[in-house]
Amino acid sequence: MPDTATTQTGIMDTTALPPMEYRRFGRTNESISVLTLGGMRFEQGWDAPRDYLPKAALDNCIDTTRRALACGINHIETAHGYVKSEHLYGAALKELGTPRSAYKMMTKGAPMTADDTRRLVEDQLKALRLDYVDFYGWHGINNQERLDAAVQSGGPVETLHRLREEGLVRHIGFSTHAPLDIILAAMRTGLFDFVNLHYYYFFQRNREAIRLAGELDMGVLIISPNDKGGQLWNPSPKLTSLCSPLTPVQFNGRFCLSHPEITTLTMGFHAPEHFPQNLAILNGGNYFTPEDEPVREKMDAQTARIPDYCTVCNECLPCPENINIPEVLRFRNMLEGYGMRSFGKYRYNMLQSKGHWFPGEFANRCTECGDCLPRCPEELNIPKLLFQTHARLYSPLRIWKGRITNWLEVAWLGVRNRLRGLSPR
Repeated sequence: MPDTATTQTGIMDTTALPPMEYRRFGRTNESISVLTLGGMRFEQGWDAPRDYLPKAALDNCIDTTRRALACGINHIETAHGYVKSEHLYGAALKELGTPRSAYKMMTKGAPMTADDTRRLVEDQLKALRLDYVDFYGWHGINNQERLDAAVQSGGPVETLHRLREEGLVRHIGFSTHAPLDIILAAMRTGLFDFVNLHYYYFFQRNREAIRLAGELDMGVLIISPNDKGGQLWNPSPKLTSLCSPLTPVQFNGRFCLSHPEITTLTMGFHAPEHFPQNLAILNGGNYFTPEDEPVREKMDAQTARIPDYCTVCNECLPCPENINIPEVLRFRNMLEGYGMRSFGKYRYNMLQSKGHWFPGEFANRCTECGDCLPRCPEELNIPKLLFQTHARLYSPLRIWKGRITNWLEVAWLGVRNRLRGLSPR
């Protein structure tokens, strides 16, 4: 989509954009924009060291932040784990002279002890050049072990509450890539004001967590709806056709915001063209309109055309070989029904490399033991479907290319840092 909201001078024409919308972020009572400026994808943002800010990275952050604020986005999201991001925002907001009252800042971290928590938060505030953060999320409650570590007596979350009393943190939440039962357990501790989680049209497994957030009056931030929601910025022709006259980005964004419990969607705006694409989601607070509803009907009807459709009920788990069967078959649904091969390859080939962030073995590890078969309410031939999906999505070249690239980047950064240490100052 062309950047119709940018003038020939390169300055964004905010009068050409839909007005920003705001929602209450649960019991924090903070009013934040329904689109959040995410800080994960700035140019060179993942290169160590975290406090070295190349001009290209800083210029990218300054330009993006300026555009976001100009169109009414008042919520910024980052994390210690995003390497340079906190330092970039600290420098960019100072360069822009942005009043502290003009934005809410969310950052995240995963300290494992009380002492580490205090030390980390103080370091993050220094990087952000702030006296406090509005929202602090314990980053990655992805399994029972990490939940137990976060909420242990005298541990990280208890320390965050102490820091809140001291004014360094205003509201406490958590982010998660966990199975639903872990998410619900974390929410029910009563220790958190908000939750950052995955929920999209193509991933509705966490619907119960969305409902519970409404009951508990917790704010809800949806993680990466355009990327993890299906690489919707690079849609298949079939998906584009099914979503027409909306774009897939519009459709999925409006699907998410049609849930009143959901407060905001975090977006990796890191190029000018991302703004009109994502701002087109906005619809005056009315999701879905009668004009949009036929698109939802077309998308829903497509599932009936998928042979051996998996309802992603999770009854097939646990798998003795640690295959994430529902996730593999979800990729198969998207491939068969919506032509989403690119997304399937992207996500499937992350297995075995992301640990607790994205657990599971490749589907060819299936031994055809048959444990899952009697548990499947659809009576699917699960082993057969697993092998077929692996054959269609597995890309050893992609995996080795990624490993070699990572190795070269680490080696180069080591050399560069040593040379920088030897150079005159």
